[in-house]
Amino acid sequence: MKQLSIIIVTYKSEHDIYDCLHSIWQYCDLPREALEVIVVDNSPESTDMFNRLQALYGDDIILIHNTHNGGYGQGNNVGIRKATAPVIMIMNPDVRMVEPLFKTAVEAFKRNRNLCMYGTKQMLSDTVKSPLSFDCSRRMNGYLIPIISSFCNKFDIYRPKYMYLQGSCFFISKEKFEEVGMFDEEIFMYGEEDDIHYRLKKRFGAHFQYNKHLHFLHLTLERPMMLSTEKKMVQSTVLSNKKKGITTKKATKNFIRYYRTRLASAYVKKLLGQKNASEHITILKAIINDLKLSI
Repeated sequence: MKQLSIIIVTYKSEHDIYDCLHSIWQYCDLPREALEVIVVDNSPESTDMFNRLQALYGDDIILIHNTHNGGYGQGNNVGIRKATAPVIMIMNPDVRMVEPLFKTAVEAFKRNRNLCMYGTKQMLSDTVKSPLSFDCSRRMNGYLIPIISSFCNKFDIYRPKYMYLQGSCFFISKEKFEEVGMFDEEIFMYGEEDDIHYRLKKRFGAHFQYNKHLHFLHLTLERPMMLSTEKKMVQSTVLSNKKKGITTKKATKNFIRYYRTRLASAYVKKLLGQKNASEHITILKAIINDLKLSI
């Protein structure tokens, strides 16, 4: 019987997926037959990659070429429907395991039948942790979100009622996730975590757990801030909040508050001589101006 199903959605991810899968097996602390690994590829062509993966892992991996690129959430939903374990792990291809953590996560769900999600600490390297392993709900006042998130992540103070776990690598109850509708497929990419947190909390209560003692690497976080990515995050969040009764205008105004706080922080970092602060200031100003024009 499978105990854990790992879902990895890829899109032209040949440069990441092999090391990602190697790290899974390297640090797997469950019996091999208890682990189910499912790769869903959204790329136009995946034959060469799948042939190589099949040669490497054989029956230990399930390979699915998606019928179309419906986005990150849609691809994950395809994998979740195929999964047979009671606990699902959603994992980006640019994530690397650095220590055994599967058994601890699975046992957390066994001990607590109410548990919805389980997360661990996101790292940039073996010694440098990510600024965000969790974040505040975007329904919180925008001026406060960056301040509270930064402080709480620094000291590993997680408050499940108000904070969602980062989506690059997390564990979730398959039964509970299916009950709330899984990923919202109208959100193509980015911003899914806050929406998932909201729906699970509304249905089951704030039964989320963060384990600060277990870690994983997320390589993409080393890349610079991108205007296009920030815009997609805003669009996804505004869409999901609109479904919750928050108007586009109200959500957009709150994002302006959020980015103004981040802009103030970037100016401080520039004064302190921090690398890339000037680039961040330019991007944040552009986002704020675009948001102002939209309302």
